[in-house]
Amino acid sequence: MSYIIDRRLNGKKKSTVNRQRFLRRYKSHIKKAVGEAMNSRSITDMGNGEKISIPTRDLNEPIFSNGRGGHMEQVLPGNKEFVTGDRIPRPGQGQGQGSGGSGASDSGEGMDEFVFQISQEEFLDFMFEGLELPNMVKRKLAGNDSFQVVRAGICNEGTPGRLNVVRSMRAANARRIALSGGKRRNLKLLEQELEQEESKDPALRDQRRVEQLRLEVEDLRSRIKRIPFLDDFDLKYNLLVKQPRPSSKAVMFCLMDVSGSMNQATKDMAKRFFLLLYLFLQRSYEYTEVVFIRHHTSAKEVDEQEFFYSRETGGTIVSSALKMMRDIMRERYPASEWNIYGAQASDGDNWNDDSSTCHKILIDDIMPHVQYYSYVEITPRDHQALWDEYRSVEQLFPEHFAMEQIIDVGDIYPVFRQLFTQKVAA
Repeated sequence: MSYIIDRRLNGKKKSTVNRQRFLRRYKSHIKKAVGEAMNSRSITDMGNGEKISIPTRDLNEPIFSNGRGGHMEQVLPGNKEFVTGDRIPRPGQGQGQGSGGSGASDSGEGMDEFVFQISQEEFLDFMFEGLELPNMVKRKLAGNDSFQVVRAGICNEGTPGRLNVVRSMRAANARRIALSGGKRRNLKLLEQELEQEESKDPALRDQRRVEQLRLEVEDLRSRIKRIPFLDDFDLKYNLLVKQPRPSSKAVMFCLMDVSGSMNQATKDMAKRFFLLLYLFLQRSYEYTEVVFIRHHTSAKEVDEQEFFYSRETGGTIVSSALKMMRDIMRERYPASEWNIYGAQASDGDNWNDDSSTCHKILIDDIMPHVQYYSYVEITPRDHQALWDEYRSVEQLFPEHFAMEQIIDVGDIYPVFRQLFTQKVAA
């Protein structure tokens, strides 16, 4: 009787390996569907899974078949109309003799597109594939509370779940060889001597010596058998130790304009951009801190809930947010220990001559200390003074400053990918 034990990690006829192979094969379809989903989703649904449709024609697989090789002659009886070299006219459209007419047929069968569901984890994997925080460098370790369990060899004590069967059996075999090696050599010599004595003529055989050899052989065999097959000393266990996980200390400043010039649609697009950024940081950088700053005429550091859902509004002084970012950097996030990033969203409107003040703060107090600063302007109108000032900052710091314009919801995800696409080393 034989037994089949199913040790697969997932049951119900599901295979993780097959699913991963399927996702890799239709990666382009899934990435396209993910990009389209980002444009139609509400803010609260941006991180959920998605249904993916794949056209039936793309599911067909190539097949091999035997072709008609060589030279063949065939006689088709009943042909009274055509001879060799005649051209057969193509059936006309609308005569019911062809396929692919403009209307629906009254018979036949078809197949719907193949639709499957990807999980939230898979959705986020495709959404943030190839993205990174630029210019991140190693700083001091972010405390000793982060550990990872790693293999560290073999030990003689442990739990049954960590038993290393191969090493245990190897140790048991080595112990048996070490304890019985001398006895087996002596046993072999005694057996040979006993065989020689027993092969002699009965008249010349020393019967007393034969009996003595038999007793010694039995005694050695008994002593060898008493050596245990497996002893507690043989058990070996996988040694797992905790090692501190080196992590770069990074902080992301999120600056959002909530002034009166930002209508509700513009604010929703800004929130979408920052929510994408927040999901990306949570997904890819577990130990990255996020500082939320909302501003109108004055800036305020807020928590996540207030940043995304507060309805406070007012005038527009952009420099107030930059000043608060500068002060927080000096107080809590020294550049010698932290990778500092900034992301700002605005409609470009600003109060009088405040744009030149923003330029000065960025040049003198922020850009020399940050790894990367991104600015998105959400407006369908022509650019104003703030855009021009930020453009000059980009020219001074081309590797550490980036700016893009967002006109409608469909631009958010492409712009986000453009700002944080992984840079390929030259």
